[in-house]
Amino acid sequence: MQATDLLQNEHRVIEQVLACLEAMAGQCVSEGTLDVAAAGQAIDFFRNFADCCHHGKEERFLFPLMEARGFVGEGGPVDRMLYEHVLGRQYLDALAAATGAAATGGEQALLRFAYRARDYSYWLRGHIAKEDQRLFPLANRALTEADQSVLLRSFERAETHEMGTGTHEKYLLIADELAERFHVPRAGRGEADGSACTCCGIPFPRPPHRPAENRFHETPTCC
Repeated sequence: MQATDLLQNEHRVIEQVLACLEAMAGQCVSEGTLDVAAAGQAIDFFRNFADCCHHGKEERFLFPLMEARGFVGEGGPVDRMLYEHVLGRQYLDALAAATGAAATGGEQALLRFAYRARDYSYWLRGHIAKEDQRLFPLANRALTEADQSVLLRSFERAETHEMGTGTHEKYLLIADELAERFHVPRAGRGEADGSACTCCGIPFPRPPHRPAENRFHETPTCC
């Protein structure tokens, strides 16, 4: 297994939880309710699994090694992904704030949660597509077999010694609990059709309506 394969596998789990988040947003709009506990679990997952663990492994290990192999410079692929990680944290902070407000159940607060959830999901799905389709193929062409082995060992140390033994597995369990609650196919277990991911079968969302007030620095694109 290459190190980028492990990162892509994590992408599929992240997409699984994004589908759950999208289901929560749909319930806010159609039913006027939010499963606050589930929303809290999702935000915890995105902060600690998607950002701290997954993006952390990219920022601390993959990106520096890619820079050592020539991917340097402002506006280059590594620089772009680092900027997007910062942007994603802004989206996630806005989602967390909207979750707290929506806990009161007010109609406007629920709609704001739905907007923020769809903003974050749209951004993160686009970011994942860029890494899967562009960044990781570039890395695989540039990195040696020895580089990939070093990365895999570094990833393992980060998961066990830094995050703590069992923490990674804890978040995989949360991802599956949310999937069961919201009837979302688990990563690698769904059957794909023309509107779903060919790896995991999780449906891709239609690009949401994005009011100007919900934008940060740019409008995300899918690739």
